[in-house]
Amino acid sequence: MSIYDSIRKQLVPITPEGYPFIGVFALVSLVLFWIWTPLGWIGTVLTVWCIYFFRDPPRVTPVRDGLIVSPADGRISMVTTTPPPHELGLGPKPMLRISVFMSVFDCHVNRSPVAGRVEKILYQPGKFVNADLDKASVDNERNSLVIATGGTRIAVVQIAGLIARRIVCYVKEGQPVGAGERFGMIRFGSRLDVYLPEGTQPLVAVGQTALSGETVLADLSGGDEGRGFRVG
Repeated sequence: MSIYDSIRKQLVPITPEGYPFIGVFALVSLVLFWIWTPLGWIGTVLTVWCIYFFRDPPRVTPVRDGLIVSPADGRISMVTTTPPPHELGLGPKPMLRISVFMSVFDCHVNRSPVAGRVEKILYQPGKFVNADLDKASVDNERNSLVIATGGTRIAVVQIAGLIARRIVCYVKEGQPVGAGERFGMIRFGSRLDVYLPEGTQPLVAVGQTALSGETVLADLSGGDEGRGFRVG
């Protein structure tokens, strides 16, 4: 392998959503260099961060009926049982909710947790409180997808946070999606909730780091009875 090919393989693709932001950061950096060189270097560091933020690395998704993969990179912030937001139309019964919190240093491209058909897409305006708080699930601006899969329905909810001010959704109602397929992104820090049928056994723990499209959150088929976890 040539040196060029070796370097090229280490470069992570950038999502098209990011190019306008990267361009603005770079332009501002040039202006700051003209004003005062130290300011220009600060702008350069921020431009590099912007490029890093909008990265869209390829992922290897485990594919099997019943597997639920993480829709986002980040930290598993909550694993709880709670009624889903009423607008989802999933009924009042409690469901397993797994929340993934994305910091401003995580990849923000979101991927479908399961293969199926997008049954419903719902946008809900709201507040911009800290996405790591439990009340963000019902108070914050959010965009929800209800996906029909294997005779059941699950939901994945994009939740805006303190810094996030733009939720992007690439798919439409009625569209089929594959597990690990890109369906949207949230700009600058946020959270994703996944609602799974009551009785589903979670396969992750709070504090665990998840990779979008790769980390298995649960198994609807019941083939995995659960796991123990060790911290440290």
